[in-house]
Amino acid sequence: MYPQNFTIRNKKEWDAYMDKSLIHEVFHTWNYHSLNQEGEPLLFVYEEEGFFIALPVIKRKIENSLFFDMTSAYGYCGPISNIDLSSLSVLTIASFKTSFVNFMKEENAVCIFSRLHPFLNQYNILESIGGLHENGTTLYMDLSLSVEDQRSKYDKRLFRQIRKLREKGYIIKELNSQEGIKNFTEMYYKNMDRVNASRNYYFDEQYFANLLNAEHFENKLLLIYDGPELICGALLLLSNSIIRNHLSATSPEYLKESPSKLLTDEISMIGRRLGKKIFHLGGGVGGKEDSLFTFKRYFSDLQVKDHIWCYINDNTAYNDLVLKAGVDVNAGANYFPLYRQPKRNTQAYISNIETMTA
Repeated sequence: MYPQNFTIRNKKEWDAYMDKSLIHEVFHTWNYHSLNQEGEPLLFVYEEEGFFIALPVIKRKIENSLFFDMTSAYGYCGPISNIDLSSLSVLTIASFKTSFVNFMKEENAVCIFSRLHPFLNQYNILESIGGLHENGTTLYMDLSLSVEDQRSKYDKRLFRQIRKLREKGYIIKELNSQEGIKNFTEMYYKNMDRVNASRNYYFDEQYFANLLNAEHFENKLLLIYDGPELICGALLLLSNSIIRNHLSATSPEYLKESPSKLLTDEISMIGRRLGKKIFHLGGGVGGKEDSLFTFKRYFSDLQVKDHIWCYINDNTAYNDLVLKAGVDVNAGANYFPLYRQPKRNTQAYISNIETMTA
């Protein structure tokens, strides 16, 4: 079978490749990409005898131009395959690059941005296509450890705080009711208001409901109550081996209580109970070792490099777009693509960060 490549624009064929993959997560699926309102979901597929490489993207129109660009859906995406991507030959990688460049030309796409998956060995195949950058580190828990061993690695103050939180008698529930989703969404919006988040992170009730009912996944809404009052919660995404807190929120009235510490500890318990290998905690905002990163490191010091992929396929068109956008190149050096740099300074979503008090 000679190498071939094609673009999928429908759920049935997209799902068929997900089913054949070695490992994938919600982030790679048609359903997840169809929730994105920025553009058109596409699955680029490169295939040889016995294996394939599939790259899910969102194709976005660039305003006031004839061009498009590609981006990944929010989360950890990048290419997947039915084999370990680190085992690909140099010849195959070169052939994939040629096919991908042609795909970008056919779609009239200037560039692509994608946040990559830290546990899927994607870097080997993408480093030859330029624009692969380290984005700090991402933290995780090894759920093969016993509960006792895991908690022994917690910061000492953190362990005491979690124990005190459990002694308060808070009620922890896994819910998938419309009322639970509604209450969580309202609390989540208050968090977004508090941190002055970009409007892109104001996901609605239907978004949460769709993720909770995603096909082939058993995602969960974990909520913590003080009596009848919802004080903290998280939407958990689960794959074959990984559990993660995708989006979370804490009631403004309970920030000083720091219930997200109890929430994080409870998620690790759920992951073990379900036989997951990794609890992916994530990193800091923009890959920085900030207060969010410090909060997560109180739970685990295990970390791997995080990467993003920023590739320009048409440099002339890209530079013209930046020029027309009137962007200060020096001030926006860390933003990609530069022509989409926000006009005013709104920060990205920041998860709940609470102070570590004794």
